[in-house]
Amino acid sequence: MSQQKQKPKNCYIKAMMFSCLLLFTNQLFAQKELSPRQTYPGLFEQVQMARVYPDSKSFADAIPKMQPAEIMAAYKAQKDLKEFNIKAFADAHFSMPENHNAVYQSDINAGIEKHLDTLWTVLKRNPDTLSKFQTSLLPLPKPYIVPGGRFREIYYWDSYFTMLGLQKAGKTDIMKDMIDNFAYLINKYGFIPNGNRSYYLTRSQPPFFAAMVELFTENNTSTKLSSYKEALEKEYEFWMKGSAGLKNGQAANHTVKLPDGTLLNRYYDAGDQPREESYREDFEAARHTKQAPSAFLRNVRSAAESGWDFSSRWFADGKSFNQIITTDLLPVDLNTLVYNLEMAIAQANKETGDEARAILFSAKASKRKAAILKYFWNPGENFFTDYNWKTKRLSNQITLAASFPLYFKLATAGQAKEVSKRIEKDFLKSGGLISTLTTTKEQWDAPNAWAPLQYISIQGLRNYRYNTLADTITNRWVKQNIAVFKETGKLMEKYNVVETSSKGGGGEYPLQDGFGWTNGVLLKLLKK
Repeated sequence: MSQQKQKPKNCYIKAMMFSCLLLFTNQLFAQKELSPRQTYPGLFEQVQMARVYPDSKSFADAIPKMQPAEIMAAYKAQKDLKEFNIKAFADAHFSMPENHNAVYQSDINAGIEKHLDTLWTVLKRNPDTLSKFQTSLLPLPKPYIVPGGRFREIYYWDSYFTMLGLQKAGKTDIMKDMIDNFAYLINKYGFIPNGNRSYYLTRSQPPFFAAMVELFTENNTSTKLSSYKEALEKEYEFWMKGSAGLKNGQAANHTVKLPDGTLLNRYYDAGDQPREESYREDFEAARHTKQAPSAFLRNVRSAAESGWDFSSRWFADGKSFNQIITTDLLPVDLNTLVYNLEMAIAQANKETGDEARAILFSAKASKRKAAILKYFWNPGENFFTDYNWKTKRLSNQITLAASFPLYFKLATAGQAKEVSKRIEKDFLKSGGLISTLTTTKEQWDAPNAWAPLQYISIQGLRNYRYNTLADTITNRWVKQNIAVFKETGKLMEKYNVVETSSKGGGGEYPLQDGFGWTNGVLLKLLKK
């Protein structure tokens, strides 16, 4: 009987392992770089499934000690031997990536601002050079700031919030370098990947590039939006790819055409296999869903593109990871960011004297604004929520993504008032704002709070003159950050703002310190 129960499980594992050995180059966006799974077929899966390293990302970032072809030849020659040991083989042929944070010791007595100033140096990376042997890193031509901890590469949406602090610290040179790096990635790959790793070449992240350029041009009049017009337009093409041929009620890539002809965006990863940086976790999770494995894994990967990985926001029942339906949802924050991108392109074209194109993108932005107010305002909740384009219903998940229309000044005065009331009533806790009203083991749910959502909410409220509430959130968040720093000497990726004596928890990996966007937002708020 036990053998009969085990058989479907074994068949599933064999089928998944076989499919994961196949290269999926056609799913990548005109890339030349091979990901680790493509470079080391069979070996990669065996290392990850054996949990040779506690963090799956370690092997995805590993540095080979010889040419990949030599490693694969050795693996094929040894893997079937009785005495073969996968850990010994991996250790002999790869070096683990460096953890820069591990060698840094903070001086609590020097104070928080000194700590922040020092961290810019700790988290800074110089222009990348090509490794002697192929790694997963996509080299960047200029210096950049990484988040810290296991996140040892640049990350797309993190960087906007890091730049808030860089601007306040007067480090505009590296702000410009980071923007130039992102423009470089757009020109090379047609979009900005999640991070500069080959295994991220199937997805992007929340499109903050336009906001980055706008932030930089605030105090640098020699640079205009038009300086990056080509990159802005290329990024827009990426997010709208496939929309031209859509019929009403259809979706392609990141675009969805609703029954009334309205075009809106969703998160959508081009891959449908386990993420290489979380390979074993995804492989195991796919065994516990009723969805087809490829559909489930695309939803998982698409949630990673959202930056909210993971949250009850993406779950059909609001609580179960195995019911993740990311690609069914039109996210309010994503569409607000694409609206800002359209507005930026219109302004860039206006600066270059292309009035026709400026008018075209202004019209696109106006149309999107109307759609956002129509499809994302939830009258039953008096709050902005996501929209399920398949069921044609608003999501009942209440999240801080509702602050984005206030941040980008899309909301009406009445909507902003209702959002402010709900934030104060339900989201405000002793250490800041929780991300959602649902408590799960997912890291983007209560009781956790994240720097980017604090800042978006604070500034969004200020845009509509809810300054008292904005000040309250600011003071509680800053106090929480400083209290943890005084206790640990560190600034964290996320915080538990309900039980402020506890650090943030949940998620696929241990709590990370560093931490780029926490540093950036904290410095911005301190300087205000």
